[in-house]
Amino acid sequence: MKEYQEKEAIKAMRATLTAEASARIDDDELLNIIDIIWDWYEDNGLLDIDADADTEEDVNTQTLVAHVRKMLAKDKLSPILPAEVEPLVAAQLAYEQSLEA
Repeated sequence: MKEYQEKEAIKAMRATLTAEASARIDDDELLNIIDIIWDWYEDNGLLDIDADADTEEDVNTQTLVAHVRKMLAKDKLSPILPAEVEPLVAAQLAYEQSLEA
Protein backbone atom coordinates (compact mmCIF):
# COMPACT_ATOMS: atom_id res chain seq x y z
CA MET A 1 0.00 0.00 0.00
CA LYS A 2 1.32 3.41 -0.96
CA GLU A 3 1.54 6.26 1.55
CA TYR A 4 -1.11 8.98 1.49
CA GLN A 5 0.22 12.28 0.12
CA GLU A 6 -1.90 15.41 0.61
CA LYS A 7 -0.31 17.10 -2.43
CA GLU A 8 -1.32 14.18 -4.64
CA ALA A 9 -4.86 14.18 -3.21
CA ILE A 10 -5.13 17.91 -3.92
CA LYS A 11 -3.84 17.35 -7.44
CA ALA A 12 -6.50 14.69 -8.03
CA MET A 13 -9.22 16.94 -6.63
CA ARG A 14 -8.06 19.97 -8.61
CA ALA A 15 -8.26 17.91 -11.82
CA THR A 16 -12.06 17.79 -11.41
CA LEU A 17 -12.40 21.58 -11.33
CA THR A 18 -12.98 23.95 -14.21
CA ALA A 19 -10.29 26.57 -14.81
CA GLU A 20 -12.52 29.20 -13.18
CA ALA A 21 -13.16 27.05 -10.12
CA SER A 22 -9.50 26.07 -9.86
CA ALA A 23 -8.54 29.75 -9.81
CA ARG A 24 -11.19 30.49 -7.16
CA ILE A 25 -10.42 27.56 -4.83
CA ASP A 26 -7.01 27.45 -3.15
CA ASP A 27 -5.24 24.40 -1.76
CA ASP A 28 -6.29 25.23 1.80
CA GLU A 29 -9.95 24.91 0.79
CA LEU A 30 -9.25 21.49 -0.71
CA LEU A 31 -7.36 20.48 2.43
CA ASN A 32 -10.41 21.53 4.41
CA ILE A 33 -12.51 19.05 2.41
CA ILE A 34 -9.93 16.33 3.05
CA ASP A 35 -10.06 17.13 6.78
CA ILE A 36 -13.87 17.01 6.76
CA ILE A 37 -13.76 13.61 5.04
CA TRP A 38 -11.22 12.18 7.51
CA ASP A 39 -13.20 13.58 10.46
CA TRP A 40 -16.29 11.84 9.03
CA TYR A 41 -14.31 8.58 8.75
CA GLU A 42 -13.26 8.92 12.38
CA ASP A 43 -16.79 9.75 13.56
CA ASN A 44 -18.10 6.67 11.74
CA GLY A 45 -15.43 4.29 13.06
CA LEU A 46 -13.75 3.82 9.70
CA LEU A 47 -10.29 4.61 11.06
CA ASP A 48 -10.38 1.98 13.80
CA ILE A 49 -7.41 -0.39 13.80
CA ASP A 50 -9.73 -3.39 13.77
CA ALA A 51 -11.78 -2.04 10.87
CA ASP A 52 -12.08 -4.42 7.95
CA ALA A 53 -9.33 -3.79 5.39
CA ASP A 54 -11.96 -3.36 2.68
CA THR A 55 -13.85 -0.40 4.13
CA GLU A 56 -14.94 1.09 0.81
CA GLU A 57 -18.25 -0.78 1.22
CA ASP A 58 -18.75 1.08 4.51
CA VAL A 59 -18.44 4.49 2.86
CA ASN A 60 -21.83 5.76 1.79
CA THR A 61 -20.70 8.30 -0.77
CA GLN A 62 -23.96 10.23 -0.83
CA THR A 63 -24.00 10.54 2.96
CA LEU A 64 -20.39 11.69 2.90
CA VAL A 65 -21.10 14.26 0.15
CA ALA A 66 -24.10 15.56 2.11
CA HIS A 67 -21.94 15.86 5.23
CA VAL A 68 -19.22 17.78 3.37
CA ARG A 69 -21.84 20.12 1.88
CA LYS A 70 -23.33 20.69 5.33
CA MET A 71 -19.95 21.50 6.86
CA LEU A 72 -18.99 23.84 4.00
CA ALA A 73 -22.36 25.62 4.26
CA LYS A 74 -21.42 26.61 7.81
CA ASP A 75 -18.43 28.48 6.37
CA LYS A 76 -20.07 31.46 4.68
CA LEU A 77 -16.73 32.47 3.12
CA SER A 78 -16.08 29.12 1.44
CA PRO A 79 -15.61 29.58 -2.32
CA ILE A 80 -16.67 25.98 -3.02
CA LEU A 81 -20.08 25.71 -4.62
CA PRO A 82 -22.43 22.88 -3.58
CA ALA A 83 -22.32 21.40 -7.10
CA GLU A 84 -18.52 21.15 -6.88
CA VAL A 85 -18.54 19.04 -3.72
CA GLU A 86 -19.50 15.66 -5.17
CA PRO A 87 -16.75 15.56 -7.84
CA LEU A 88 -14.19 16.73 -5.26
CA VAL A 89 -15.21 14.02 -2.78
CA ALA A 90 -15.24 11.40 -5.56
CA ALA A 91 -11.71 12.43 -6.58
CA GLN A 92 -10.51 12.14 -2.99
CA LEU A 93 -12.06 8.68 -2.65
CA ALA A 94 -10.56 7.58 -5.99
CA TYR A 95 -7.16 8.79 -4.87
CA GLU A 96 -7.47 6.80 -1.63
CA GLN A 97 -8.41 3.67 -3.59
CA SER A 98 -5.44 4.16 -5.92
CA LEU A 99 -3.14 3.76 -2.92
CA GLU A 100 -4.31 0.19 -2.44
CA ALA A 101 -3.23 -0.88 -5.94
